[in-house]
Amino acid sequence: MSGRDYMGIPREKILWRPTVDPEKCIGCGECISTCPNKVYVMNDELGRVDVVNPGNCVVMCDKCAEFCEQGAISFPNAGETKKLILKLAKEMEDARRSG
Repeated sequence: MSGRDYMGIPREKILWRPTVDPEKCIGCGECISTCPNKVYVMNDELGRVDVVNPGNCVVMCDKCAEFCEQGAISFPNAGETKKLILKLAKEMEDARRSG
């Protein structure tokens, strides 16, 4: 799903993506079931879930973390991410106006 934009901002500039703590993950697969965007895959060899498509994660969505009973999934700070998005959007608007 590369090449997508979020509010006109290239998705790869927005670092919103899950992190799975390998010490907490028990491989239950709830995150895989919850996320329709193929962000996760089961690592059968290690018995846990890995993030394989972080750019597929919908910006500001963290539903999968709510379903993780082990608390193994974390996301960047939402407030900081919002500030980054606003900054990038302003930079893009300024570039359009001066271009």
